[in-house]
Amino acid sequence: MKRLIFVRHGKSSWEIPCGDKDRPLKERAYKDIEHVSTAFKAHLDFPVEVFSSPAKRAKTTAEVFKVKLAIEDRHFHIRPQLYTFDADEVLEFIKELDDRLDNVMLFGHNPAYTELVSKLGSLPIDNLPTSGLVSIGFEIDSWKQISTGETQLYLFPKHLR
Repeated sequence: MKRLIFVRHGKSSWEIPCGDKDRPLKERAYKDIEHVSTAFKAHLDFPVEVFSSPAKRAKTTAEVFKVKLAIEDRHFHIRPQLYTFDADEVLEFIKELDDRLDNVMLFGHNPAYTELVSKLGSLPIDNLPTSGLVSIGFEIDSWKQISTGETQLYLFPKHLR
């Protein structure tokens, strides 16, 4: 069995003029990330490998989860391929994952993540909100076999405030 945990980055700040990749998190995002990471920690009874987009807002979100979940550096990776808004590109990244990894957590961007959690999961999700998390389990042995799985958990900040 394989498990994917999708996390959309926290709410972006538009106060500072900068390029998209360098956009920081809004102050409120830290509270939302704290709520979701704390709630997820209660469900985390398995090792997880983390991959994040290098965009500042995604990487910062992933780093907060890393601290909260006590994820070691060797299980935390920044991947340029995840700086995309295209679901097919994220799916290609997933299909290339090492099959020795059973539980993978991805930090990235919409619309790709909303599209993927709806396409791959068993629950229709209209919008994966900022700081939102969706965990999907798959009855497969290889990431190359990925298709529809079962949505096992979803945590959205508005449900945790």
